[in-house]
Amino acid sequence: MYELMVEGTFDAAHQLIGYDGPCEKLHGHTWKAQVFFKGTKLNDLGMVRDFKELKLMLQFALSKLDHTNLNVHPYFKKINPTSENVAKYIFDQIAKKADVTKVTVFESATTSASYVK
Repeated sequence: MYELMVEGTFDAAHQLIGYDGPCEKLHGHTWKAQVFFKGTKLNDLGMVRDFKELKLMLQFALSKLDHTNLNVHPYFKKINPTSENVAKYIFDQIAKKADVTKVTVFESATTSASYVK
């Protein structure tokens, strides 16, 4: 089994509804997202998938979040835009086009949440 990973960033604001603490107020992050892919076979070039193609998939998914208030994004209208839910959103967007195994989202250098298949 092979595993590939691509990484990207986006800037977005959010507030956690129902949370008792500073994060209940609107605030922003430079989020980092890592997306992991799996494959069992290599193509004629010795690759599972072209990194360029995987990066484009990630950039497209992140472009829908970049410089937005996540609370008004259609996906987060009924759920809190927590790191956990942001990871699932990115996973779902990319899983339509590739075999994703995990998405990890960092809202700071020391905190992250992952969604795993």
